[in-house]
Amino acid sequence: MKNRQQGFTLVEIAVVLVIIGLLLGGVLKGQELINSAKVKSIISDFRSVSTYVFGYQDRFRAMPGDDPGVANRLTGAIRATTGGSAGNGRIEGHWNSTTATDETVLLWQHVRLANLATGDGRSPASTDVNILEWLPRNAAGGRIGVTGSSPVSGWSGTFFICQDNLSGVFARQIDITMDDGLAASGAVRLLANGAGSGTAIAQADLTDSGIYTVCAAY
Repeated sequence: MKNRQQGFTLVEIAVVLVIIGLLLGGVLKGQELINSAKVKSIISDFRSVSTYVFGYQDRFRAMPGDDPGVANRLTGAIRATTGGSAGNGRIEGHWNSTTATDETVLLWQHVRLANLATGDGRSPASTDVNILEWLPRNAAGGRIGVTGSSPVSGWSGTFFICQDNLSGVFARQIDITMDDGLAASGAVRLLANGAGSGTAIAQADLTDSGIYTVCAAY
């Protein structure tokens, strides 16, 4: 007797391809929704952090991190001794500093102890504190920071909020939503990933696969 070899019919193959297409479409749509949620969270961080700074300034007539009398206002608060001159009305130092005594780092303790932001209110210099874990992170795992020193030369603002580890896709969406969609102009500008300061990324150099720092002026 001859062995009969049976294969898939065209209909069966078509059904399998349709199922694979539906699965891929679901995965891609799911990833799109996840990315959209991350972008919304990052934009929300920009807005929330600006509210912390303005709220602290309104309540205490001083800038968080720069407040010379913070130890008398908030129990356990530490006055900054590096990064700038406390009490001059500016949050000085690099936005992504990890020096526990800098104004830009202690800003986070001040707004947390003032109940404007959630998080660990202990001194970042405490021996049992890991400063990289103590500092806030965005939905992409990057740093969130604030500085009164312009991260881009000639860019004006009272203070600047920056976030890093952001893909070019995220950076474009953030800039379009919050500003003019142009990487090197307006109230939102892009820098090299992790840069404390530098030259804004040219629009022609912005790629979807690149990783960037996004800063917003206030």
